[in-house]
Amino acid sequence: MGPEAPLLDILRRRIAAQGPITVAAFMADCLLHPEHGYYRSQEAIGIGGDFITSPEISQMFGELLGLWAADCWQKMGGPSRVYLVELGPGRGTLMRDALRAARALPPFRAALTPVLIEASQRMRDAQRKTLGDDVGAIWHEDIAAIPKDAPLILLANEFLDALPVRQFQRGDDGAWHERCVGLAEDGVHLQFQLAPRPLPLDPVLPPALRDAPPGSIIESSPAVRATAADIAVRLRLQGGAALFVDYGYTQPGIGETLQAVYRHAYTDPLAEPGLADLTAHVDFASFAKAAAEAGAITFGPVTQGEFLKALGIEMRAARLKQSGSKTQGLEIDAALHRLTAPEEMGTLFKVMALMPPESPAPAGFA
Repeated sequence: MGPEAPLLDILRRRIAAQGPITVAAFMADCLLHPEHGYYRSQEAIGIGGDFITSPEISQMFGELLGLWAADCWQKMGGPSRVYLVELGPGRGTLMRDALRAARALPPFRAALTPVLIEASQRMRDAQRKTLGDDVGAIWHEDIAAIPKDAPLILLANEFLDALPVRQFQRGDDGAWHERCVGLAEDGVHLQFQLAPRPLPLDPVLPPALRDAPPGSIIESSPAVRATAADIAVRLRLQGGAALFVDYGYTQPGIGETLQAVYRHAYTDPLAEPGLADLTAHVDFASFAKAAAEAGAITFGPVTQGEFLKALGIEMRAARLKQSGSKTQGLEIDAALHRLTAPEEMGTLFKVMALMPPESPAPAGFA
């Protein structure tokens, strides 16, 4: 990867002084360290970054989510004010395309205020450049700062996967231990190791998985569950809708999903902290349970391919091809395939909606 990651020496010194840190703490530092965190210092998205998200693949993705938001607004009775919120807005591409689609329903566009939840000043600058100065957008650093004086329609694409996960591993002693990041014997490299003290059998370990063989790993994300609960409470109190699109699974299982991506290729998560993107697959069952316990109703998850087709992505692609060149038509076909095909993003990525109690089913969910 090149020069040693500046964050690596900081972590070495902390571990040497205080002992191994949890996987969740390691992940949080790698992504959000004030100076050397990945989202603070790296160009994450696009050809020159480490990965490409759905909004960057095609304008169709953001446009359809904007129309989904407009449909939710209509089903809410068309309130005179509404916040269109995006969590983890990347370079602002999704919000830009969603706002363009919103212009198809002028009363909706007039009612909405774009709100972008972004902690990184680097990314805020990129978002402002993408959106321009005339969209009326406001920025906040965290979910807690979202205004409460009007309903919100929230969009989150590949946001949950970047929230820290805890890992638990069953040791040779038959007990479950927290999996941590410590120093190898050479005092230079990082390595995974188990906390010496066994864990109590608390709700973080699904009962059906507690008898898994030694060496088995289970992941759990308190941050994902807390996000679900926070949004659910807001929807119950101020009304609106929330849509989450991410890669993940619908039933808890054995195995780790923590992964690192650098320049569009997978790499060792421990090798260059702060220089590579770290993510973990989302446990949608746990997310839905936390949201329901906080008072929201949930729809899905459905696959991204099913969702986008239900919203009309194939018709949108056909219309774009009518006004484009042959080369552009081939590009549109390729984007449609990548977004919806089972062997591409169509099945791995899931879509879930949260709504206030007694809300009708939103578009895209049978």
